[in-house]
Amino acid sequence: MSRDPRFAELSPELGEIDDDALAELTREDLDAALEMLAEMSGATDRRLAALAAKIAGRLVLDVARSGPVSARGVGRMVSLPAGRAAGDLDLDRSVDEIVRAGASAEPVSLDELRVRAWQRPATALALVIDRSGSMSGHRLATAAVCAAACAWRAPSDWSVLAFGEKVIAVKSQERRRAAPAVVDDVLRLHGHGTTDLAAALDSARSQLSRSNAKRQIVLLLSDCRATVGEDAVSAARRVRELCIIAPADDAYDAIGFAAATGSRLATVTGPADVAAAVSEVLEG
Repeated sequence: MSRDPRFAELSPELGEIDDDALAELTREDLDAALEMLAEMSGATDRRLAALAAKIAGRLVLDVARSGPVSARGVGRMVSLPAGRAAGDLDLDRSVDEIVRAGASAEPVSLDELRVRAWQRPATALALVIDRSGSMSGHRLATAAVCAAACAWRAPSDWSVLAFGEKVIAVKSQERRRAAPAVVDDVLRLHGHGTTDLAAALDSARSQLSRSNAKRQIVLLLSDCRATVGEDAVSAARRVRELCIIAPADDAYDAIGFAAATGSRLATVTGPADVAAAVSEVLEG
């Protein structure tokens, strides 16, 4: 990091980050600020690493807040016509029809009765982060913003997996974890050499099987270049809905993979592009 002239401005003293210098860099080049903070969060200076991770997490969450937010909670209680749903009688919404039918000695119409029933959440997301190769500040920051964007869009029904040769769950679908804690863990990911894309997609599908959301989406952050494992195209076709975000400067394989699997694809040049890319693939 010391080879970057901006580092001396950001951290003029051991374990410190200059607020003014960071604010200026953020205004001038948001990608560079995010990438520097992500890199600094892995510094051997523990005080600097902790401070950088804290600031990076807050900035990442701010950058990711773009697009609609799904309904919170595992579901929500709604009042529906009794003829279209099963549930407990909504007496407050049905009493007029019951009184009317009783007064006229007519049968109660199901279309006029209401029941209280649980409605499933709209969307569940499983983010799959490719951590094969080197996890530079650029890749870490991009992954962290993507994780935060998933938390923002599906706050009660999301998971984050990271994969190289093996797949690890940063956050499982049914586990409740605060977004800042997940982002912090993503910023601490280390790179691994090989890429088992098929195993990662199967794991994401398994995570989503625990959800009862109407729409279940695997969001893959990768160049889609598998080096080990089973056929990734076959694994992708087993997924209900697959969306891909790939680096703009290395998207050739991702473009081919998206075409072969019928998936939607967006490319990003840096972490500042991620929120718009997530909106593009999820709403496209």
